[in-house]
Parts: sequence; structure tokens; C-alpha cells
Amino acid sequence: MPLRLSPTFRERLAGADRPLIGMWACTGSPVVTEIAAGSGLDWLLVDGEHSANTLDTLQVQLQVAAAYPITPLVRVPWNDPVIIKQVLDLGAQNLIVPMVSSADEARAAVAATRYSPQGVRGVGSALARSARWNRVEGYLAEAAQHVSVTVQIETAAGVARAAEIAAVDGVDAVFVGPSDLAASLGLLGQQTHPDVMAAVEQVFAAVTAAGKPVGVNAFDPAAADAYIAAGAAFVAVGADVALLARASEALATRFLPASATGPASSY
Repeated sequence: MPLRLSPTFRERLAGADRPLIGMWACTGSPVVTEIAAGSGLDWLLVDGEHSANTLDTLQVQLQVAAAYPITPLVRVPWNDPVIIKQVLDLGAQNLIVPMVSSADEARAAVAATRYSPQGVRGVGSALARSARWNRVEGYLAEAAQHVSVTVQIETAAGVARAAEIAAVDGVDAVFVGPSDLAASLGLLGQQTHPDVMAAVEQVFAAVTAAGKPVGVNAFDPAAADAYIAAGAAFVAVGADVALLARASEALATRFLPASATGPASSY
């Protein structure tokens, strides 16, 4: 009997009647990712940009997450067709492509996920988990249906071009990264600065007007609430490493003498 792949993040967003809430998996540990996958959250982003993840660790984490009713996404380290091809072949159906600041860059990201003549993705379905080694009937013809592409706006230039980026055919959603956006605006480490939040909401308005879902990274609960009220379709509200860091610090604060360490300047 032919195998079926899971619904994409695009389909999850289209069928949602509320914002989808997710978190990041950055440790590279399949055990930690499995714990997060069973949390009850809607989606889980396995990060390939700011973590020690490799192709091997990404694949194992996709495999363990598949046992749970959570939608896994993978953030690739860069908008590169070779990397995107490899991550897709691992079986990632939902990609986040970072640092997209123009419509041309968005088109390049989409092309990397499409087979010729619509794109430049190399054909290797018989060798890859993506098609379950050719056990997914019609995978080559329907591959674009099995992949969702979310592009990440993280610069002032991207904010200015958000409408053009969102209008690119094949871009399924836009995700705003306040950390790099803050740096681009000269406000390094100040993700909740009013100017940064205003820029995020500017992207929200442009992307929503283009008819696409828009999301944001917001580990600060008050910021997350504000972005949900502003129309975010999906929000990342934490990360495995951040949860462990803050919880272990709380233990130190509770059981050890007062520390001279000040608050973190970022998430």
C-alpha cells in the first residue's frame, strides 16, 4: 500500500482557527526533541542555522518527531540550493529559510524546493527519505504539494520589501526574526524595543494584505501576546536551550547565595 506523508505546515496554517504555537529545538539531541515533540505544542522548529545540528542529527530528530502529533519544521542555515536539496531529501517537508530580504531571494528559495522545470532541486527520490525511498506514490509529480516554504524576514531591507516577498508564488508563509531585525535597526539585543516591535507589525500588515500567514519569534510572553493580538498566525514562544538555561538559573537562584550575574541581554 502506498505511503502517505504528513500534512504540511501550509495545510496546518490553512486549517487553523487560532494562532499556532511552537518552539525551537536547538540542542541536536533526539531525546530533547522527542520530549518537546510530545509537549502538545502545534509545531517544532529544528534549527540548522544557530545550532550544532548536522544532516545526521536533523534526520534523526525528524524521525523521532514523526511519532507525535506535532508539525516539524527545519530552518536551513542559509538560502542555498545544495543545502535545501539535502535537507529536503532527509524528509523535511517544512522549511524556514533565513535572511530573505528581497523577492529575488524568496524566488530562489522556492526554486530550490521545486524540481525542473519549475525549479532547480536535484532528483534523488529513490535514494532519499523524502519519498520514503520511492514508496510515496507520485512523489516526483506532486513533490511541491509535500513541501511548505516559509521565508524569514530579519533585516530593515526585508521589512521594506515585505509585500513583494510575500507575493512570491510558492512562499507559503513569512516568519519575522526580531533578533537580527533589532541588530539591523541598530538595536542589538533589544528585541522588544518599540521600534523593533513596530517594524515587526509593519511586516504583519504587509504580509497579511498579500494573503499569506505571518509569524514571529517571541520568547517574551508579553511580546508574544502583543503579536498574537496584532494578527500573528504562528508564534515561537520558547527554545529547548533557553528553557534549560533559565530553569537551571532559577535553581541556582533558589538554592545558592545571590549571584552577581546580571540579566541576559537577549533571549
